[in-house]
Amino acid sequence: MFVKNAWYVASRIEDIAEKPLARTICNEKMVFYRAKENKVAAVEDFCPHRGAPLSLGFVENGELVCGYHGLVMGQDGKVISMPSQRVRGFPCNKTYATIEKYGFVWVWPGDQSLATEAQLPALEWADNPEWAYDGGLFHINCDYKLMIDNLMDLTHETYVHSSSIGQKEIDDALPKTLIEGDKVITERFMENVEAPPFWKMALRGNQLADDVLVDRWQRCHFFAPSNVHIEVGVAHAGKGGYQAEPQNKVSSIVVDFITPETETSHWYFWGMARNFQAQNHELTQQIKAGQNTIFSEDLDMLEQQQQNILDHPNRKLLMLNIDAGGVQSRKVIDRLIEKEKTNTQHISHLNIS
Repeated sequence: MFVKNAWYVASRIEDIAEKPLARTICNEKMVFYRAKENKVAAVEDFCPHRGAPLSLGFVENGELVCGYHGLVMGQDGKVISMPSQRVRGFPCNKTYATIEKYGFVWVWPGDQSLATEAQLPALEWADNPEWAYDGGLFHINCDYKLMIDNLMDLTHETYVHSSSIGQKEIDDALPKTLIEGDKVITERFMENVEAPPFWKMALRGNQLADDVLVDRWQRCHFFAPSNVHIEVGVAHAGKGGYQAEPQNKVSSIVVDFITPETETSHWYFWGMARNFQAQNHELTQQIKAGQNTIFSEDLDMLEQQQQNILDHPNRKLLMLNIDAGGVQSRKVIDRLIEKEKTNTQHISHLNIS
């Protein structure tokens, strides 16, 4: 089950242009397209005539046309027309609230009457000339909660990412987990360590020495239902660590928008936002390439982990202190799902009464 009354990233804005875009989110097949006035609309990806995917059609004059028999679907879910046919009695398709903001198209799979722009996450780095951002998209065949586990416990970096961001000192610095309502924070601080290769590259990119010891930090923020933003960075040792002045450090926010597709697959929108050398396009591309390599290493591990879990459904997984961030994030998700379920049952009871 998924939290439905929430905003999820459906795509990057540039991904929805002339052609419809098919995407399954929270087990619901949707088609996104540019309707009239160039606004993104989303409707159920199902032609009520013969069940063909509307996403295999085309957009004409801001209207979605089925590529099978020419049925025209309105952004309100009502059939507009069909060549030489009467369509008044056709059932309506489900529609979805959408917003274009921060460079992404967001979709609300649940009750549209509850969707407001104010419920979007606040992103300090977006649309800010003092910050640079770039990233990519992976489709990963595993439960989205496994990705949240992965991002809320960075101990795996020592082993999965040993050639880029991993180092043994991560194992020795025990994490601390904080809970603030529906938000979970796991943080880890390391002092007087050698910067791993990725961070040496970042130090050089900010014109700082890369051959001295550094203080390093990782602060993982889980925002329900499925976004994780991680404050990461290094500062020259003894200069204040996380609180160091800008001239003595490189710091960034690893941006992770995790959009559930099915129970065992998700869309992973990844990137990094930084507030140093923001106009340095070459550095932005270096960081993006480094992240692509790092997250590709996670992909294989997560997909094989998922398959192992499916192959052994009765095996109970161990929970250790390093897993606290993921465990608490899952508790938030479960609580929100149960809340939606209870509210739906209450509304149904009122309607029956």
